[in-house]
Amino acid sequence: MPETIKQYPDPDKPVHIVFVGAGAVGCFYASRLHHPSKNIHVSLIARSNYKALLDNGVKLQTHSFGDYAFTPHAVFPDVAAAASAPQVRQWDYVIVTTKALPDRGDDSALIAPLIGPNSCIVLIQNGVGVETPYRTRFPSTPIISAVTVVSAEQISLGVIRQNRWTRIHLGPYSNSASFDTSTPVTKDRAPVPSGETGGLTPTGSSPSPSSSSTPSNTLTESDLRLQQKGYDLAARLTSYLVHHGSIRDAHLCSESHLQLIRWHKLCINAAFNPSSVLSGGLGNAEMVRDPELRLFLSAIMYEIWDAAPLILGLPKGEGFDKDPKAFATPEKILKSTERNVGSKPSMLLDWEQGRPMELEVIVGNPVRIARGRGVEMPRLQGVYALLRSMQGVRERRKREGKL
Repeated sequence: MPETIKQYPDPDKPVHIVFVGAGAVGCFYASRLHHPSKNIHVSLIARSNYKALLDNGVKLQTHSFGDYAFTPHAVFPDVAAAASAPQVRQWDYVIVTTKALPDRGDDSALIAPLIGPNSCIVLIQNGVGVETPYRTRFPSTPIISAVTVVSAEQISLGVIRQNRWTRIHLGPYSNSASFDTSTPVTKDRAPVPSGETGGLTPTGSSPSPSSSSTPSNTLTESDLRLQQKGYDLAARLTSYLVHHGSIRDAHLCSESHLQLIRWHKLCINAAFNPSSVLSGGLGNAEMVRDPELRLFLSAIMYEIWDAAPLILGLPKGEGFDKDPKAFATPEKILKSTERNVGSKPSMLLDWEQGRPMELEVIVGNPVRIARGRGVEMPRLQGVYALLRSMQGVRERRKREGKL
């Protein structure tokens, strides 16, 4: 049965949303959320494309919605300017779409000036464990974690091309991706929409007799209230995307299901991204057409496939296999990748351009989170060790003037 997303009345006071990161993905979703006539106002914090966006707004060439222009409520050159903007009393949603590079700096500190008592943080970033530094810095602020499947690129400053897909999943976050081994593995209860009654039940399934046999959840009442608030705010944001932005495949999830979606996307990212670099620069289709590399990719993907439900503390049968339509198997992913000729993973593009790679959130964090839960992933750990060493050696040689 198709998911029904509740439509909320238009806000009676302005809802101010700011995107930290005005790249292709950020600008695309910002353009679908901006509806001044509905009292929803979206602003952008830009860097290299700041002047282009300030002067001309965003021009979009999209497969899904045709060509159109998006004029943000405001464009800022940095966080400090957005934090002191006289036209905004508070930022209701602070949406982070920058690359997650925790080994290069703490982005949670960067956005701190934007966060007020009624703000909500939204993280549209790759990898797992991206929420941890934000939860540590903002223990009482609602956090929404989001996973996208969208193909978009900035073909010139301020010009965005969306090639295909618009899918986005959103859900609340308490601390289910914590590195702390004392944190309970099954972290959430399925929140209920505000104004409805009903007990909180284990996320990812309907109440059933078997539910009582699952491990007891030890979330505090404070955690549950924070999670419920995050769910309510995620429901409104999803509603804006679906009913105003016409993103029909925007989905509202419970916390554990959202994390399972993160780990499924990781099956792809943690296999293809590092392997493209370690293989000497092969693209996606080239790798799956090589018999030995295909075996290697499959092994990495199945290692994550088998480990994720254990890491998340899901009851037996509640992992990826429960919903084969929602979670493509490694075999299906490898088969479909054969047609992806000419495509290069983002990590390879970063490596070729000498930029920092999203090594930690795509490879390092999964290994550390799994280890903290008593689950070993030796293949992925080996990939992490090798790639981390390669990056370290290159950066050291660069500092020494040997590159």
